[in-house]
Amino acid sequence: MADATKTSLNGHVAVITGAGRGIGAAIATGLTSLGAVAVLCGRTGAPLEATATSIARDGGKAEVAECDVTDLRSVEGIAAHVEATYGRIDILINNAGVGGYAGPLHQLPPASWERILNTNLRGVYFCIRAFAPLMIRAARGHIINISSLAGKNALPNGAAYAASKWGLNGLSYSVAEELRAYNIRVSVVCPGSVDTELSPHAGKDKSKMLQPEDVAHAVAMLVTQAPQSFVSEILLRPTQKP
Repeated sequence: MADATKTSLNGHVAVITGAGRGIGAAIATGLTSLGAVAVLCGRTGAPLEATATSIARDGGKAEVAECDVTDLRSVEGIAAHVEATYGRIDILINNAGVGGYAGPLHQLPPASWERILNTNLRGVYFCIRAFAPLMIRAARGHIINISSLAGKNALPNGAAYAASKWGLNGLSYSVAEELRAYNIRVSVVCPGSVDTELSPHAGKDKSKMLQPEDVAHAVAMLVTQAPQSFVSEILLRPTQKP
């Protein structure tokens, strides 16, 4: 069995959205520690620069690429840059996501609905639309979509977020079937409560919650699988309920 901590990703190019902090930053750090070059995408430059600096301090390679996944032209611009600079993309991590509303759906402002669905679902569509053709031409690649256990279970007072993640799961399973013939593996990771500054969980014990590095470890396992198989879905739960 391959050990993700020992398998090399030297020469591989990974694009990670939402890479400025939390899960995205942990995934970028994990992939660069295996030898990949990381293209760090996000809407705000300062957190991305902080991630890139941390990676460089550990001997890894990363570059910052400011990008808004809800803007197709912005995403296509990054895809063109990656193709011109590296001539390839091996790994696409669709991690960018938002929550931000707690309340019944009938009270949800339409602008909040648009913000959640546009980022969590449409943004993934835009990234796959922009980057999948590069993978198809190369006849290889990994696409990993970071979802949530909220895409598997009811989430009262978070219906829009749950809808975006249920939709993301269905998108992932369907695109996996579309791209298998091109030797492109599409997987979805569904973590439970993760301790990040962008996703506070009132009343939960942080010491029992998942950490961003737990999600990064799952991603490392996915991208270092033997070529004849792929894990289409990972459900990631804390050992103890927080």
